[in-house]
Amino acid sequence: MTTYLLLFNCATTINNNHSELRRNLIFFLVIFSACTQKPAEENIDSSEEKEQAYIRAIEGEDEQLDPEIIKRGEVLIAYSDCATCHKSDKRAKGPAFQDIAKRYPIKEIYIDLLARKVISGGTGSWGSPIMSPHPDLKEEDAKAMVSYILSLEE
Repeated sequence: MTTYLLLFNCATTINNNHSELRRNLIFFLVIFSACTQKPAEENIDSSEEKEQAYIRAIEGEDEQLDPEIIKRGEVLIAYSDCATCHKSDKRAKGPAFQDIAKRYPIKEIYIDLLARKVISGGTGSWGSPIMSPHPDLKEEDAKAMVSYILSLEE
């Protein structure tokens, strides 16, 4: 009988400590979540501000592109799988071509960078989902496609 009372007292103490631990944990979570929330006025953004944050244009003067390369890029894109994830003027799974054109100046360095991204795929600065690789695409063709995309800024 004494053993039973001793076990009962131990179990009651453990349960009481467990309840206190649970109560302290809930209190901590409530306080922590309240401290990490932004003030209400910071949560409100105009759609124009959101768009600008989404695009974040890179500074720089545009270089002249060969109109034949732009036309070739347009044809290559028309026969590719780009339209599966991209639209010209609005975001689909991936960014709109016009948003890409707003972000990157027409410079050879960005054309090379983006052409490599088209070929290798992977994550970029536009978030999810990741772009699928196109390893069979020739670098010259990828550059023409990117040149066309960057010409769409209007």
